[in-house]
Amino acid sequence: METRVAVMSIIVESADSVTEINELLHKYAAYIIGRMGIPYRAKNISIISIALDAPQDITAMLSGQIGKLKDVSVKTAYSGIVSKCDE
Repeated sequence: METRVAVMSIIVESADSVTEINELLHKYAAYIIGRMGIPYRAKNISIISIALDAPQDITAMLSGQIGKLKDVSVKTAYSGIVSKCDE
């Protein structure tokens, strides 16, 4: 299996989606290196950054599932380094 390090940036404009995001992140926890959440109270939004080391299709699947949530935006940046990993 090949993995790539990626950073996912998520902007949450409604607290209604927070539970669903947390459930998805829990589901993919094995691939998550770290997570940082910043509540931006002045704008009433939350900003979440997720560092992952996962196969590209897994990262894309998680990004797609998060992007389908109401009032949520997500963008992913991938490293150019591909690593081999045994399952």
